[in-house]
Amino acid sequence: MQIDFIVCPDDIEEKLAKKHQVILREVRQALLNNPRIRFAEKGYTEGEDVYAAFGQTFGGRYLSVFFVFKPKDNTAIIISARDMTKKERKAYARK
Repeated sequence: MQIDFIVCPDDIEEKLAKKHQVILREVRQALLNNPRIRFAEKGYTEGEDVYAAFGQTFGGRYLSVFFVFKPKDNTAIIISARDMTKKERKAYARK
């Protein structure tokens, strides 16, 4: 999957900062730093499904980023991001 554009609505960006202490720059870094991406669930609109990306920021922070992928223009619309759980980090390290 190739992501050319990353979009994050303002309300989601605020939620990430307040609830998860994640800033948008870290989300972008995790998505652009060779993440492992897996299908999470079917989207409400056909062809626009939800995916989870597991990646590392340039500073070494491990993040789980959830986004809707729009294949028409290779856009990822961020819906959430948080630190990886211990289980996710183990799986990420194995691959």
